Amino acid sequence: MSNFLDSKIEFLKGIGPQKGSVLNKDMAIFTFGDFLEIFPFRYDDRTTFYKINELRSDMNNVQIKGKIVNFSKNGTTHQQRLNAIFKDETGVVDLIWFQGAQWVAKNIVIGQEYILFGKPSVFGNKLNFAHPELEKIGENKEVQTKLSPVYHTSESMKRVFLDSKGVSRAMKELLSQAIPKLEETLPEYLLATFGLIGKKEALANIHFPSDEKLLQKAQTRIKFEELFYIQLKMLLEKGIHRASSPGLVVRNLQTLRKFYETILPFDLTNAQKKVIREIRTDVGSGKQMNRLLQGDVGSGKTIVAFICMLMALDNGAQACIMAPTEILAEQHFQGLFEYCQKLDIKLKLLTGSSKKKERAEIHTALEDGSLQILVGTHALLEDKVKFKNLGICVIDEQHRFGVAQRARLWNKKEHIPPHILVMTATPIPRTLAMTVYGDLEVSVIDELPAGRKPIKTVHKYETSRLRVYGMIEEEIKKGHQAYVVFPLIEESEKIDLKNLMDGYHDIVRNFPNYHVSIVHGKLSPSEKESEMARFVRKETQIMVATTVIEVGVNVPNATIMVIENAERFGLAQLHQLRGRVGRGGNQSFCVLVTGNKLSQDGKVRMETLVRTTDGFEIADVDLKLRGPGDMSGTKQSGVLELKLASLVFDGAILKEARAMAEKILSKDLKLQHPANAILYKQISKMKGNKVDWGAIS
Repeated sequence: MSNFLDSKIEFLKGIGPQKGSVLNKDMAIFTFGDFLEIFPFRYDDRTTFYKINELRSDMNNVQIKGKIVNFSKNGTTHQQRLNAIFKDETGVVDLIWFQGAQWVAKNIVIGQEYILFGKPSVFGNKLNFAHPELEKIGENKEVQTKLSPVYHTSESMKRVFLDSKGVSRAMKELLSQAIPKLEETLPEYLLATFGLIGKKEALANIHFPSDEKLLQKAQTRIKFEELFYIQLKMLLEKGIHRASSPGLVVRNLQTLRKFYETILPFDLTNAQKKVIREIRTDVGSGKQMNRLLQGDVGSGKTIVAFICMLMALDNGAQACIMAPTEILAEQHFQGLFEYCQKLDIKLKLLTGSSKKKERAEIHTALEDGSLQILVGTHALLEDKVKFKNLGICVIDEQHRFGVAQRARLWNKKEHIPPHILVMTATPIPRTLAMTVYGDLEVSVIDELPAGRKPIKTVHKYETSRLRVYGMIEEEIKKGHQAYVVFPLIEESEKIDLKNLMDGYHDIVRNFPNYHVSIVHGKLSPSEKESEMARFVRKETQIMVATTVIEVGVNVPNATIMVIENAERFGLAQLHQLRGRVGRGGNQSFCVLVTGNKLSQDGKVRMETLVRTTDGFEIADVDLKLRGPGDMSGTKQSGVLELKLASLVFDGAILKEARAMAEKILSKDLKLQHPANAILYKQISKMKGNKVDWGAIS
C-alpha cells in the first residue's frame, strides 16, 4: 500500500506532467498520499436552487438557474473587466469578472441556460455576483449533494483546469483506486476506546460525505490521528532523551539552606515553592532536566532561577543565565549581585559591550572554575566561552532563542549535558505548550508575590486625552513615576518616530514642572542606558518610550503606564508592557488609548485587557484571534503545519491524544507489544523521523 501512496502525482489519471508540476510548486503535493491529505475547507449545498427575487446579500454561496441576456467588456486591455446580466423568471442580477475576462467572454453563449453558483453581494444598491461559476445545464452528469467539497486552489492551478471542481474530480479518481488498498493506521484498541471510524471510511467521508453525521465522525478520526502521532513522536523522543542523557545529580544543598534561612528577604509564594519542588525532583534524578517555566512579568521567576543555580553550585558545578537583550541581562545581574555578595559567590556579566580585558578575565575564571555564575546575552554562545563544569543553564524569554541556540548551550559540557531551565513571561496557551514545547516539562507560576495589587486597566479614546493627563499628574503628585509608550513598527518607522517625537513634545508642554526621559530603538545603547538610569534614579518623572521597555528595567516606583495607539499592539505585547508597572506595593494603572474607530478584533483586545490580568486567559484569546502560526516563536515549529486539526478549536481532542500517548509509552516505551505494531510502523515512517530506538535503555 505504501508503494501505491508514494506514486508520483503526475501518474494519476487526469493529472499528467503539466498539472503535476503546478501541484508540486503551489501545494507541495508530490505523491498520491500527499493529494489524499488535501482536505476540503468547506462543503457547499449543490441540491437547492434559489430564484433571483429570493436573494439577499447576507447569504453564503447559492445556486440559481437562468440565462445570460447580454454582456460587455469595459476598461483598458490590461485592466479589462467583463459585465453580464443574468435573468430568470423573477428578475435580473449583475455578474462581473475582474480577472480572466477574455477567457470568460469567449465561452459565454447568450441565451444558453446556465446554473450559476456564487455569493451574492451589494454594489451601488444592486445585487451582483463577482466571479461566479457558470455551468451549462445538462453539462455536469455528476450526482449533486448537499455536502459538495470545496478545496483551496491557486491561480496557476485554475489556469490548468484544477479549480475546486477539477481537484474534486481527481480526488474521486484517486479514492476509487486507493480505498481498496488502504491499510488501517491506528490500532484496534484506540478505535474502540474513542469510538473512532476506520481509516477507509474516514477518508471517503472527509472528501465526499454521505451526511453531516458521517462528516463529523470522519473529521474527528482524522484530527485525532494527526494530533496523536505528533504527541506520540514528541513524547517518545523525550523518553529517549531522558533515558540516554544523564545530568548532574544534586544532593548537597548547604548554600541554598543558608540563603533560605538568613538572606531571602521575603516569603516565597506557594506557586514558587511548587515549581522549586518540581525542579528539585528533576535535578536529583540523575537525568538531564529540560523544563519550561511560565509566569507573568513580576511573578518571581528570577528568584526561582537563582535557587536552581544554587543547587548546581552546592554540587561543584557552575551556572549561567542567558537573556535576549543587554538591558535584561544587566537587570538580572543587578538583581542577583547583592545575594551573591552575601553568599560569597563570584558573579560576572558578559555581553556584546563587555571590554576585551574583562572578557579575557571572564574566560580564564570560567575555565579554572573560580567564576561560579555567568549572566549574559547571545555572547554566551561563542565557542571561546568554555566552562570548567556547567551544571545548569537558565534561558530567559525562550521565544527569542531558537532550538539550535539551546543545543549549543547543551554542548558547553561534554558527556553530561547541563540542566536546562527555559523561562518565559509570555503565557503560552496549554494546547500550544503541548505541541511546540511538548519536549519540555512545564511548570507554571500562577500567583503574584504577597503585597502586589493587580494592575487596574482602563480603555480611553483619544478624545479623553486631558483626563488621561490628569491621571498621570495624580500619580506624580504622590511621588510616583509614569511611562508613556508609543508603537514603533518597522513598516511605518518614519511615521512612528514622528508620532513619538510629537508625543514627547506634547508631554513636555503639558507637564512643564516635571522632567521627561525619552527612549527609542534609534538611540545608541549608551544613550538608552543613560536615559533609563535617570528614570531609575528618579531624576525624571515621565518616560516616553517605544516598546524597548517591554523587557527592560525594574522600576517599582512607576505606577502608571499610558499606551498610545494601543490598537496597533498585539494582546501578548500589551500584556507584557503592562507588566512593567505594578512592581511595588502601590496600586498601579494601565491606560490603553486608542483611536475612536476600532475593528472588532481591536475591541476584543481592549475588553480582554480591561477585564483580566490572567496571562493564560489572555493567551487563549490571543490564540483565537491570531491563530497559532503567528504566536511568538511558533513559526519555527513544523508541528503547526496541521492538515485538518486546529490548536484553537481542537484542544479537547489534543488533550485526549496526549494522555493516551503518555499511557501507551509508560507501559511500552519501545512500542514492541504486538498491539502497538501499527504505531511502531507509523512512527518509523513519519517525515523527519530520527527516532534512535537503540538509545532506549
